Amino acid sequence: MDQIKARMAALRVEADSSAAQAEEFKARVKTLESENLAKEQEITSLSHKNQVLEEEVEKLETKIKEYKGIADESSHSGRNAEGLQRKVQLLEEEAEEADRNIRELNEKLRQTDVKSGHYERKVQALEASRDQWETKYEELSKAHENTKKELADFVAEIGNI
Repeated sequence: MDQIKARMAALRVEADSSAAQAEEFKARVKTLESENLAKEQEITSLSHKNQVLEEEVEKLETKIKEYKGIADESSHSGRNAEGLQRKVQLLEEEAEEADRNIRELNEKLRQTDVKSGHYERKVQALEASRDQWETKYEELSKAHENTKKELADFVAEIGNI
């Protein structure tokens, strides 16, 4: 009996020890479950953040592609602008050359107008001179006719004498 009592006391101590250990384990399980729940919430939160960040990355990659396209277009536009600038420069040079030619032609035209005016005055002077000569010729022709008539009359008069 003593042995049984000792055994019982040992079992009680062991049971008390096991109960205390069970309480510790329950507390530990609660702590671990609480930590596990916190970790699961953190995982859910991080998963959500990860998903949001992945969507943001996709948006940024799309924007990068757009910007690269715009940059390529801009580069192409820049080359086109350079080509157009060269064409504008060539056209400006051609316009300056054409302007010089127009000025030269205007100067030649002015000189031609001056010469034309000079020759018109000469023609007018020559026409006036011609008119004077024609008038003198007509006068001399009339005088010659009159003289011929007088001579014929004189010859007829002398012939009558």
